[in-house]
Amino acid sequence: MSTIRDNIARVRDRITAAVLRAGRDPSEIHLVAVSKGFPLESIDEALAAGVTILGENKVQEARNKYPHLAGRAELHMVGHLQTNKAGRAIEMFDMIQSVDSDRIARALDGRAAAAGKSQRVLIEVNTSGEESKFGVGPENLDSLIETLAQCPHLRVEGLMTIGPLGGGEAGARASFALLRSFLPRLSAGGLAEPDIPQLSMGMTGDFEAAIEEGATLVRVGTAIFGSRRTG
Repeated sequence: MSTIRDNIARVRDRITAAVLRAGRDPSEIHLVAVSKGFPLESIDEALAAGVTILGENKVQEARNKYPHLAGRAELHMVGHLQTNKAGRAIEMFDMIQSVDSDRIARALDGRAAAAGKSQRVLIEVNTSGEESKFGVGPENLDSLIETLAQCPHLRVEGLMTIGPLGGGEAGARASFALLRSFLPRLSAGGLAEPDIPQLSMGMTGDFEAAIEEGATLVRVGTAIFGSRRTG
């Protein structure tokens, strides 16, 4: 029976192979272990195996785990964030990957100002056009960038997307390539880009294609922890 340590080793081997195929620098790629729905024992195993970034989808679940995890790994919010949870998110997360509206941007900026924090964030873009997905539409991306340029307590480090439900590898690659093409809009809109702007894209089923298309953060849950035990 595979252990979480074994799973992580296999995921890292797949990441290395994708990096080599793409001719990229391995240091650019960071694994986010998405621990939504898994108990602390499983997370402890992942941390012991060298995981340094954990992703959570829900503020309440992260809040229950936070006392055990604080200071042991970076914690990233990778799920949809409601404005009424902005304060809690600012308290707990090192990075919020799912900023997708003017409203949540302003709420986070206000909460970060009150906390005296410069909050790292990514803009989530809906690159597939699927109504079931969150994320700002490409046609509204420039407007959101303008809003974020007026949020001094948010540090925009890049973009995030979720690949399409259908379309196979070709559909995923098109979605990821589209996200990458939006990066110049950050600096054009008055947001200073980091040395290596972050592209968070790719999950268990498509992270290798995402790496080949420029991902710097890959969000992997099932391939590490197995099928989710709770909702």
